Amino acid sequence: MSNRREFLTQAAVAAAATTVGTRALAAGNGHHPAGQAPGSGNPALPGKPPLAMDLFPPQHHYGAGGTQLGNMFRVTPDDQAEAMLEAAWKSGTRYFDTSPWYGLGLSERRLGHFLDDKPLEEYVLSTKVGRLLMPDASVDELGIWKGNLNFNYRYDYTAAGVRRSLEDSLQRLGVSKIDLVYIHDLAPSNKDLGDDWKQYLDTALKGAMPELTRMREEGIIGGWGMGVNDIEPSLAAIEHADPDVILQATRYTLLNHQDALSRLFPQSRRAEVPLVIGAPLGSGFLAGSNHWMYSTDIPQGYRQQRDRISRIAHEHGTDLRTAALQFTAAPDVVAATIPGARTAEQAKANHQSMQADIPAEFWQTLKSEGLIAESAPTPG
Repeated sequence: MSNRREFLTQAAVAAAATTVGTRALAAGNGHHPAGQAPGSGNPALPGKPPLAMDLFPPQHHYGAGGTQLGNMFRVTPDDQAEAMLEAAWKSGTRYFDTSPWYGLGLSERRLGHFLDDKPLEEYVLSTKVGRLLMPDASVDELGIWKGNLNFNYRYDYTAAGVRRSLEDSLQRLGVSKIDLVYIHDLAPSNKDLGDDWKQYLDTALKGAMPELTRMREEGIIGGWGMGVNDIEPSLAAIEHADPDVILQATRYTLLNHQDALSRLFPQSRRAEVPLVIGAPLGSGFLAGSNHWMYSTDIPQGYRQQRDRISRIAHEHGTDLRTAALQFTAAPDVVAATIPGARTAEQAKANHQSMQADIPAEFWQTLKSEGLIAESAPTPG
């Protein structure tokens, strides 16, 4: 019998042979009696959830990130959030990513409400673990999350913690399945963790990662991985555990990508662990905003680099957003790119960007001017 990694690889090869333009990996389904979670003994978690699709990700090679459903930077009204999700769905988006951290549960609640009448087999859903939420009426705004949140949080990367987190997410989402679970923000750049992040990583290696592997084999989830802003924890998970996918945010964009090309991509290929690219627009900077990676502190030279790429894009009949999104989706190790959106118009624009044609001369110009790495894969 083939082992699980061989199964994923064989399924990906079969998909590539039958689906033109689709780079996908199979998401394994657990085969257990309906209503039973073998080995868990926990009725709060579903047995044999109807996991979405035989292929991950959907054919459009991109999804929708859920940060702005959580009132990132400013309040997103309920009707605006609903309209954004509806526009994304009508455009063909079928991969949706969220987290308990996004708006301290608000993103999950809003996404779950939207998905309530959608067939489970028609979409891929991912959320995250690592923080447990606690009701706290004293909390109004918290960091980049705005509005009356009324929740606080604590970190927990233990086996029991990730089970509890997943139970809570299923309740907030109001769904009976979660396809992918990412271990969230376990990284040196997370100021909450600071110098102790390696201790948290050790806890996750002993607790969260083997527990998520068990939950995958039990059929409670479809797969798991890291959801982080730094490369080091992604490499550690690939080396010491058995992740299905890595959600790598903030480290592969038009403006910063050499480190990922040099260190992460080779290990991802070697281990056959695909990547999902988070924050492909730099939390809006590559779509024209003044936020770079969740901050208004813009690295030196980035504005000039962005403006130069934008001018070259217009000279070649395209635009900055389109170039940024397609650039992140181009590498063979990337399964999907997941830009966020706050409005229906932004969701439609993301879809249009992923469908547009960009002339090869545009990418050649960027490389010849040293604006992107010579070794960076480009579309086409």
